[in-house]
Amino acid sequence: MIHFSHFKKSYGRQTVLEIPDLTLSAGIYWIKGANGTGKSTLLKSLAGLLFFNGDVHLQEISLKKHPVAYREKVNFGDAEPIFPGFLTGAEMIALFKKAKGSDPQQDASFISQMNMEHYLNNPINTYSSGMLKKLSLLLAFMGKPEVILLDEPLITIDAASLNTIYNWITTSYQDKNITFLLSSHQTPDQNLLPDAIELSISGQSLKFPF
Repeated sequence: MIHFSHFKKSYGRQTVLEIPDLTLSAGIYWIKGANGTGKSTLLKSLAGLLFFNGDVHLQEISLKKHPVAYREKVNFGDAEPIFPGFLTGAEMIALFKKAKGSDPQQDASFISQMNMEHYLNNPINTYSSGMLKKLSLLLAFMGKPEVILLDEPLITIDAASLNTIYNWITTSYQDKNITFLLSSHQTPDQNLLPDAIELSISGQSLKFPF
């Protein structure tokens, strides 16, 4: 599914993360690691937002050689999303729907489940952190992705929305075979996310814990 080949991310002379050779099959992966171990760096690299050495393939599609085709299949939700403040949430959703080729009514169910109707027509610069997080999560599920990357999806949202995002992840994996990579300081609820596979980042490497 996702194959790392000679992956290495450095900032200056400091290597943050190195994955010589690793293949992840379809699944839900929870990336565990202390602060500064490279969880966000990994997800942003996989999203094509950060330069790194080596390559990553999704199926047979190379991020380095075919970045447009790769990004069409990979969605990303940031831990601390930043959007143009002068746009409304509804306008951001419309932009993503067009860019991702979403079904016309795909967003309606998401909006309803997250109880976002009452503020989507307001400028984004009026949103609280929780409102921004809901918008970011909704956008990450737009279109027909094969992989969804979520950086700290469990923070800054209320309990009801937390249950909703667990449901989105589980049903998207079970019904559509969408692969998820999640980074979180919180341990995911195993009752709500029973299919989660733990990956650990430590010592500049990514590995399955044994």
